[in-house]
Amino acid sequence: MANIDKQPVLFEDLGGMRYQEAWDYQEKLLKENVRRKTEARNLAAAGEGLETGEVPPQGAASELSAATETTHYLLFVEHPPVYTLGKSGDIAHVLISEEERVARNIEYFAINRGGDITFHGPQQLVGYPILDLERFYTDIGRYLRNLEEVFIRTMADYGLKGERSPGETGVWLDTTLPGRERKICAMGIRCSRWITMHGFAFNVNTDLSFFDHIIPCGIQNKQVTSLQKELGYTLDMEEVKAKVKHHFEEVFQVTLQ
Repeated sequence: MANIDKQPVLFEDLGGMRYQEAWDYQEKLLKENVRRKTEARNLAAAGEGLETGEVPPQGAASELSAATETTHYLLFVEHPPVYTLGKSGDIAHVLISEEERVARNIEYFAINRGGDITFHGPQQLVGYPILDLERFYTDIGRYLRNLEEVFIRTMADYGLKGERSPGETGVWLDTTLPGRERKICAMGIRCSRWITMHGFAFNVNTDLSFFDHIIPCGIQNKQVTSLQKELGYTLDMEEVKAKVKHHFEEVFQVTLQ
């Protein structure tokens, strides 16, 4: 029996898309949700001016709800090679010259998420949840831990033990073995009016050589890995996506549509 209390999240697989285009699309969805929240609060404030016992016109409440309800989204995408630097990042963590980067056809963006430098590229599952956290919980730390849990569960499906690293976001392997720690899923978000954007980058069959030209997430002396490297074979991206979607629904108690 379906749980009618589960919130719907609109899912969209954008396929292969350049970073700027996907960023613009996220911004559009976020701004529309922010507009709806602002309008709802303005109308609610205006409604407080009703005389005692006075009710809004018939049907007005339902029309207001439909017009101002925010919409949750989960976007999947694969980007052509690109380095992105978070707002708190250090450009010194980019080790490649601009000339060489351009010659290798790798794009670069300084962006408005948290975190430092990271890489996005083909065969890496990038996800952008655009969620109104006021309809879940107003706790950024809890949100990030839940995102991590999605990938810990996905990795368990492949017999891998995903772990959290104290003081660092994302999902790792062998965090208690100095020199063996390796990151498989990076995360960085932005939140405006409790609406999220940006998200996660999960290395599936990713070409890890691109990470040689940066200090990933600004973390020295730790490795980056992928499902392919850990398992020793090339994975079916659609299979991985299906597992991530399943665990996203489980962890966040939502229904993807």
